[in-house]
Amino acid sequence: MAKNSLFAILLRSSWWISMLVAAALILVAVAVVPPAYALFPICGAVPFIIISGIAAWKQRNKPSSARVEQTAQALSAMPWSTFADHFEAALRHDGCQVKRLKTDAADFEVARPGAGRALISARRWKAAHTGAEPLQRLQTARSAAGASEGIYVTLGDISKPAQDYATQNNIQFMDAESLTQLFRHQKL
Repeated sequence: MAKNSLFAILLRSSWWISMLVAAALILVAVAVVPPAYALFPICGAVPFIIISGIAAWKQRNKPSSARVEQTAQALSAMPWSTFADHFEAALRHDGCQVKRLKTDAADFEVARPGAGRALISARRWKAAHTGAEPLQRLQTARSAAGASEGIYVTLGDISKPAQDYATQNNIQFMDAESLTQLFRHQKL
């Protein structure tokens, strides 16, 4: 599916927007179209109802923006040692095997049963802006360790070159929303 197609945009939007489009199509069918042809616009609403259901399913555990902001503020107030302890505990609670690393490029090695290993760089989690350089160091460490995945933790903005580099090298970002999901069982 094309990234900017109507259905792709609706899948990224709140579920109720698709439902609103479906309701509008049904209302038009009932109000404007002759009864003999009303079934056609009503059938046209079905894909929007399905998209609404898919979007609702994907968003069912998504934290609110207020919760994300609250978590980001709590995390940015922590010193590294406290953040690292909470982060490691949250990863373990999520079913990961975690090993702390003492390198400049990566801070954790994470493995999940049945999945590959990942290196996580989290030490600069509260940096206001992320460029490509720390991602390049993470990629180098990842290649040397033979890890299948690289994850960079940040609460700040990600530059366009960093986003491009991450896309080219399959590096994932763990942002404020992802961290809120990860820390959902912890009181910060």
